[in-house]
Amino acid sequence: MALAAVAGCSVPAPRRGGPTADPAPGMPITSTRRAQLLQIAAHPDDDLYFMNPDTQRMVDAGVPLVSVYVTAGEHDGRNHIPGHKGEVPADKAAYSSARHQGLRQAYAAMLGLDMFTTWQKGVITLRGDRRAEINTLTHGNRRVELVFLNLSMHAPRRWTALPSLWKDRALGLRTVVADDSPVRRADTYDYDALVDVLVGLMERYRPTVIHTLDPDPDIQHSDERTRKKDSEQPGYSDHADHTAVASFSWAAMIRWVAGATEDGGAIPAFVATSFRGYYNRHWPKNLPAPVLREKAAHLVPYGGDPSWSCGNSGGCGDYNVGGVRPLTNKKGWVRATHHRYPGAAPVVAAEPDGRLAVYGVLGLRAVRWRETAPGSGQWGEPGDLGGGPLAPALGGVTLEDGRQLLFGLRFAALGGHGGPNRREVVLLEQREPGGPFLAWTGLGNPERRDDRGRRLGVPVAVTGGDGRVHLFVRDADKGVAGRVRDTDGTWGPWRDLGGAEVQDGLSAAVDGAGRVHLFAAGREGVHHWTQDAPGAPVAFRAGTALPVSGDPVAVAATPDGGLALHYRAPTRADLTVVRPDGTALPRVAFDGYGPVAATATPQGPALLGRDLRGRVQVRTPAGRLSTRTRGAVALAQAGLHAGGRHGVLAIGMGADAHPWTWTPDPRTRS
Repeated sequence: MALAAVAGCSVPAPRRGGPTADPAPGMPITSTRRAQLLQIAAHPDDDLYFMNPDTQRMVDAGVPLVSVYVTAGEHDGRNHIPGHKGEVPADKAAYSSARHQGLRQAYAAMLGLDMFTTWQKGVITLRGDRRAEINTLTHGNRRVELVFLNLSMHAPRRWTALPSLWKDRALGLRTVVADDSPVRRADTYDYDALVDVLVGLMERYRPTVIHTLDPDPDIQHSDERTRKKDSEQPGYSDHADHTAVASFSWAAMIRWVAGATEDGGAIPAFVATSFRGYYNRHWPKNLPAPVLREKAAHLVPYGGDPSWSCGNSGGCGDYNVGGVRPLTNKKGWVRATHHRYPGAAPVVAAEPDGRLAVYGVLGLRAVRWRETAPGSGQWGEPGDLGGGPLAPALGGVTLEDGRQLLFGLRFAALGGHGGPNRREVVLLEQREPGGPFLAWTGLGNPERRDDRGRRLGVPVAVTGGDGRVHLFVRDADKGVAGRVRDTDGTWGPWRDLGGAEVQDGLSAAVDGAGRVHLFAAGREGVHHWTQDAPGAPVAFRAGTALPVSGDPVAVAATPDGGLALHYRAPTRADLTVVRPDGTALPRVAFDGYGPVAATATPQGPALLGRDLRGRVQVRTPAGRLSTRTRGAVALAQAGLHAGGRHGVLAIGMGADAHPWTWTPDPRTRS
């Protein structure tokens, strides 16, 4: 394991009171370039419902997977058989075992094997001498390990046991011993034990990518019938176990980084991605039919059937989930995959010497990679800029003098057991173009209470035609709040910009007249905020009929000084292209799924997205469609850069926690 020394990244420790970057910037970073995916779920099937197809794409590419399930998934112990009229006897040990078997069936099929393929079962010793069942299956260069911690979902006087464990440091929670498990004794967990066990698994596997559920779900006041039917926690759009396990996961990542960097140690290089859960019911679905069929197909072997001969005494799957039921279920969870922190593509900036710099989040901290030489497309080792613990997406703008501003969403406090749980927007400002940075600055939160402040979205910023910087975030009411930085560097207050409810993943742009525009995907259409003139306030534009989008919207300037929006309508593979006034533009052949990136060139827009097989594809300004088929498997989002000696360049993060560069059409170089 190589340790990359950091050079030329001078960032002084913050001088302001309150939350500070922890630890100080300028730390060394581990660099192994060995991809490893670790995902942490609350229940067996959370990964299949909420993390796929991202998980499948990585497994298909040969990235080894370790999937950790915190609860036993035993619920009331009744493995309901559809159509069965008799009472199903309660057997928590059997139901937990059946769900484990369903996962083995699903992942065997995902590896291209017979779903009844025999797995290697064993016992893994965890921190605190606790034990967990581990199942391992390999096929060629692909490997899957399933780790079952098996904490009880319910406890005496604690129906929501995991949320209680998060809130109460003194609570102890027993594990369930599943049928047919090699683990034959129950363990007890308290708050610190669970965090430590997750940290120990991170240290053991050294993941470069970590998948978690949503630690801060939306405020959602569903009617009582819907809430109970969907198992949503009161007032929020997710299962309480999902939120608790996501919070434990983020607490473990923070503790892992803190422990690794203690006494000058190195930052573990990993990228975190959090996935929305029951949120999927409340917003437009974003998976087109071919991708949806593929995702739902993995729930068929997981659901299993009581008539199967799988060799597991507890049962052959979670019987209420298999067959066509995920597709016919009105909850619609399987029909979408949404990230909690969209817009995690690297921020790309041009340096004064002609090199490009890429900014991203690694080990929960801001980092910078620089090209080894102008136009090389090769990246040096990451330089630590501190600021952590940060959500995985950064906002960035370049000032008129060439200096870079970076904006992050920081976990200012994540204490659990009744402690504070706080988020804040933070800023890192470059001292001079291409040079070192000033100290991190806190920009606060537009919400006044911590619980509402946790719902904050990813910061997005743009420099207007008058040189002022406009910063936007999605707020707790699912609307938009903003702050404006004047040309002298002073910030105005947070301001509610009004408008309708939108998803996170805001898109900001400036038109040829210098006016700032903001777009966001709502339930019934894409919503628009803009200025009447440069320097005027940004305000909501009601009545604009923009077609609905399933994902964040990409915006690019047009040669006539206007703007064009590019996105996919819900469940559609084709691309919608419209102007802000709703005028449809000519259809562009660019079928796929997920968010699209767009950048303007003198010849027209270049587009980047994923094809229906999950591969990165680019449509060049000349209309040539290219597909990336080599290199490290790409994580969820990538970006485009156009200009100078680079031409049109696609830049993203790989599963090895390192940037990748792809020139889709060398003929576009200037």
